[in-house]
Amino acid sequence: MMLEPGATIGILGGGQLGRMLAIAAARLGFKTHIACPEAESPAFEVAGAQSIIAYEDEAALARFASEVDIVTLEFENVPVETLRFLEKHVPVAPSAAALAITQDRLVEKRFMAGLGLKTAPFANIETADGLHDALHTIGLPAILKTRRFGYDGKGQVRITKRADAAAAFAALGGVPTILEGFVRFTREVSVIAVRTRTGEFSAFDVTENEHENHILARSIAPARIRPETAGAAIRAAKAVGDGLGYIGVFAVEFFITEGPEGESVIGNEIAPRVHNSGHWTLDGAITCQFEQHIRAIAGWPLGAPDRLCPVEMINLVGDAVAKWASLAGENTTKLHLYGKAETRDGRKMGHATRLNFKA
Repeated sequence: MMLEPGATIGILGGGQLGRMLAIAAARLGFKTHIACPEAESPAFEVAGAQSIIAYEDEAALARFASEVDIVTLEFENVPVETLRFLEKHVPVAPSAAALAITQDRLVEKRFMAGLGLKTAPFANIETADGLHDALHTIGLPAILKTRRFGYDGKGQVRITKRADAAAAFAALGGVPTILEGFVRFTREVSVIAVRTRTGEFSAFDVTENEHENHILARSIAPARIRPETAGAAIRAAKAVGDGLGYIGVFAVEFFITEGPEGESVIGNEIAPRVHNSGHWTLDGAITCQFEQHIRAIAGWPLGAPDRLCPVEMINLVGDAVAKWASLAGENTTKLHLYGKAETRDGRKMGHATRLNFKA
């Protein structure tokens, strides 16, 4: 299947990722239709059509499906049942099956381990007593996480003392959780990759990431790791994409550890979508992650992922967006603001990409 220019791409989710997907689609001659529950959505400003719908409203979903040629998503917390319903009416990429694996941290970890990838030690936790037992096996410190609907540090508690286990379990509301051993890493990195229906795979340079308050603050490309380590991370990402039968852009986050035998790559999380740590590609690569996603789901040839120069991406979170004027005055910095009306602590308001052509 190859969509022709003029076709309409439906996007579930109206945040900044949907906004940038819609802009990339427009450059290739596609129309976009954004569907999400929130009336104040930044993606609405750049899309040709908008629908304010609940993801559980099958009548509204059927109308949406009838008005688009393919459906994709901008974030992973769309209900799997929504994609399963839409798959009966219109092509959907990525698939409901891929989303189901990546929405559940326990299922995701088991999937990665089944591929032969290294992960932190983990255990399924259903009760406070089960948490106490798992801590004896996994050790301290450890991280207790909700299995579903967590991002940017939400839905997780660090446990440093066994005496705190019951409070940690209660703090997460008694929902299904996973306990993960703490990884003493030297760097956090991600691979932004793309896979087509025919299995063609391509990846951008491995990206190094720094977080503040569990939110991505800065990314640099290429990551400051050994070439063989970067190669191992990209091979691991390919295994993930092939294992999911994935269509489109996805990200795999890794911890890099240092030992007597050198650097090791530890799988952390999979994001079934374009990713914050890939924003540098908008200005620093021949083909950005958003265009690459549109190409893949539309059945077009993939673009070149080559990096143009060393790149630094700075997230503008909360009040940091007030730096927009000074950033706009930097000669080799590209500013991207997301059009969000309200500035809040922890809210991603935009980003800036610094291009280091002299390096």
